[in-house]
Amino acid sequence: MNFDRRQALQMMAAGTLAAAMPRLALAQGAEYRIGALCPITGAGSTFGTGMQKMIVAAAAEINAAGGAAGRTFKVFQDDTQTQPQAAVLAAKKLLEVNEVQAILGTWSSGVSLAVVPLTNDAGAILMNTSGAPALSVAPANAKHLSYRFQATNDRFGRAFAEIAKREGFRKPATMAFNNASGIGNTEGFTKAWTAAGGTVEKAVVYEPNQPSYRSELQSVLDGEPDVIVMGSYVADTAIILREWFQSGATNKFIVPKWAFNADTIATLGPDVMANVITVESVANEQSPAFAAFDALYRQEMGEPGTANNYAAMTYDMTVLLALAIEAAGPGADNAAINARIIDVSSPDGEVVTSFAAGRDALKAGKSINYDGASSVLDLDEFGDVTPDFGAFFMDGEAFARRYVVKI
Repeated sequence: MNFDRRQALQMMAAGTLAAAMPRLALAQGAEYRIGALCPITGAGSTFGTGMQKMIVAAAAEINAAGGAAGRTFKVFQDDTQTQPQAAVLAAKKLLEVNEVQAILGTWSSGVSLAVVPLTNDAGAILMNTSGAPALSVAPANAKHLSYRFQATNDRFGRAFAEIAKREGFRKPATMAFNNASGIGNTEGFTKAWTAAGGTVEKAVVYEPNQPSYRSELQSVLDGEPDVIVMGSYVADTAIILREWFQSGATNKFIVPKWAFNADTIATLGPDVMANVITVESVANEQSPAFAAFDALYRQEMGEPGTANNYAAMTYDMTVLLALAIEAAGPGADNAAINARIIDVSSPDGEVVTSFAAGRDALKAGKSINYDGASSVLDLDEFGDVTPDFGAFFMDGEAFARRYVVKI
């Protein structure tokens, strides 16, 4: 990012936000209020508790270091239930009752797309882990208040295509859960695959909450694909894979890693799962920021940080927000803070890997580049990141990463 683009982004963010700031322009004294809105229950529950705990724990560390520009974080926690309707009710409470100035941690595109109009109206910042391309642009991000710490579905699709090519597949088909995330994944794959000269045998979109997907699956299998690329979640993935195994088909699957949990693997067993390649963005494991996150996650959750990259994302959200507040200075309103978020992750700045290091560099008059735990961040003009991706294969009774794909 060059200086001219950064300056333009700052002016755009400050200008578009100013009109929406009547409430949030009044600082909460020496306090900055955060809503930790994560999927504690529902399809995202495998990740949600760790995500929320990392927001709380990172905020506590920042407060212990004296706060950001003298302001301490106060965190209010709620559950999206991985349902847009529940997320809207929770977001309204956080914004209207708790008067939060930022909401961190929304998971699943349907949830983030439901919440972002509320944060826009309130002049609040939204930091999400969702993939839908619609979150990058108007109307969802018309005010430049939304930031994405997970790869877009389009980027996931490109990673799926790279893995399919590397594994030698030639006749892919797709199956997608009927929501923005599921369809975004498979459309991203199709776009990348066809751009490279390939064709997709069949593309099926299916409705959620069905006891069986035999008809949709058979429609895909009629095309005799060698791999089925999925845009799916835990419950539907388990049903589809069980019914696929019962069909006697021999193709493989490429599936997002969030579509599994330990129960899925235990229930379906290694004979089924040996036919699956799972894909997930991978953390910035060589960064000192990841080491700090990993130690905190082990302390809070009793397992390594590699078990939950979404928690690394919420850790980074909290640190990056604190650095933006520090960069904006004491008493800054949300418009000024928002205008510094991309700035403190700019690759032109001095690399820092912690809040304390970033704060000290800012006080010394330097520009900074926060190199995060979940990725190098380097937010683009849409507030999106481009992480690396891992390809995971069944190894015994668990999935293990075999290689990393860069896009």
